[in-house]
Amino acid sequence: MSEKVDPGSNVDGEAVDRELETRQGVRRWLRREVLGVLFVAATLFISAGRLDWVGGWGLVAIYAVWVSANALILIPRSPELLAERAKRQKGVKSWDTVLLGIIGLSTMAKYILAGLDMRFGWTTQMPLSLQVAAFAIAGLGYALGTWAMAANVFFSTIVRIQEDRGHAVATGGPYRYVRHPGYTGVVVFELVTPILLGSMWALIPGALNALLTIVRTALEDRTLHEELDGYRDYAGQVRYRLLPGVW
Repeated sequence: MSEKVDPGSNVDGEAVDRELETRQGVRRWLRREVLGVLFVAATLFISAGRLDWVGGWGLVAIYAVWVSANALILIPRSPELLAERAKRQKGVKSWDTVLLGIIGLSTMAKYILAGLDMRFGWTTQMPLSLQVAAFAIAGLGYALGTWAMAANVFFSTIVRIQEDRGHAVATGGPYRYVRHPGYTGVVVFELVTPILLGSMWALIPGALNALLTIVRTALEDRTLHEELDGYRDYAGQVRYRLLPGVW
């Protein structure tokens, strides 16, 4: 007697496999982000040679709150996005690989320079009010990034057309005002972080990162125009890339 096969069993099995893969991806993302916060803290305070650095703790707090907020908002809402962000992907644009490499090195330089500046006192005392304002603005920059991720389930860490995930144009949330709100937050964050850390020397790599992010915005925008269905129409409705009324 032949065994009866449930035609839906394969579909159910594939769904279970996808769910398991997503859960594993979320765990990888969470581990990476927590380790990233610890790495930033170690880089800052080892370079500074001291722990009594209010600006350094302020930056670590922003990162920790950002990771926590992303986890609380996105794990129940868009776990597939977090799994995507934690995975090594094929089809990355070569120019994006180069830009991300330079930005990574420049970010390390920013934190090391800020720590050495704190250790050796290269920058004269920065007004506390200015550092507090920088802390608030940096937090808002990262909050904008979280809002953008919550509104765009295709907010990957790399530039690629996610055909495997049914990539579509995001038009809600901050995408109603600019086409790349996440990058707007990054540019703001890069420019004010050195002030939060009390280091004028750290402004050099911070400004470089902001400039490279603007370049990346232009290149990604061109890629989306050429390769993502519906993006040209969206760009005709939302004219500005990063800052309304400017660019």
